[in-house]
Amino acid sequence: MSKHLPRLVLLLAAATVLFPFLALFSAALQPQSNLAPGLDFPSDPHWENFKTAWTTAGFGSLLKSSAVIALGVVPISLVLATLAGYGLATMRIKAKGPLFALFMVGMALPYEAIVIPLYYDLRSLGLLNSYWAVILPLIGLFMPFGVFWMRAHFESLPRELTEAAAVDGAGSWRTLTRVLLPTARPALTTLGLLYFMWAWNQFLLALVLIQDPDKRTAPAGLGKFVQQFGKNIPLLSAGTLIVITPIVLLYLFFQRHFIKGILQGAVK
Repeated sequence: MSKHLPRLVLLLAAATVLFPFLALFSAALQPQSNLAPGLDFPSDPHWENFKTAWTTAGFGSLLKSSAVIALGVVPISLVLATLAGYGLATMRIKAKGPLFALFMVGMALPYEAIVIPLYYDLRSLGLLNSYWAVILPLIGLFMPFGVFWMRAHFESLPRELTEAAAVDGAGSWRTLTRVLLPTARPALTTLGLLYFMWAWNQFLLALVLIQDPDKRTAPAGLGKFVQQFGKNIPLLSAGTLIVITPIVLLYLFFQRHFIKGILQGAVK
């Protein structure tokens, strides 16, 4: 029994993850008149629910906005987090401890508390109702975790790598780009996936800082869609699947790198 227990636990965990998706998919294919769809797969699936949800909510422009914001946040955040993490892990800085503590305080700061002052600051800069109104705050909000993540990665590497590079005459920039970054691919991939997921799922900032409905993110558009079709469970299920599908596909494509990055600290 003990031999098969880990497999049973894994199967149970997989079932708890897959079951909600299957229930959501089954509900999306029910007729719109069915206000309480069960878990049975319909004999006559209504695939047109996805088309109706797509056109009614305007998911084309919403998904585009989410992609623009996510693709704007991820590269800049990765570069800044890598540079800051490298500096805090390898360089001799007098205020290294307090500076890192400041980043950790940023991880505990709820961004809901700064939405109102952020709104007025961005309005004074003329950035409201633009993608930058969401991209720039998200870069700042994601930075504490990114610095913590990359600092932990660089500190886990043997010091012999940087010492050997210094003996060979490599400067800080060359050591980072030629020696340390090739080892950071799993960590960067995992951090990039997390950044993309967090930016894609952004709801509050897009709702407050962008007034144009066509420029809001897909989750923000889905929130308005829920208000419009609150009792149409099949249509809401179809819209939810449309919003989460890109994230699921991205994770499936990079899952090996994601898992490797998560486990990298344990396998040094």
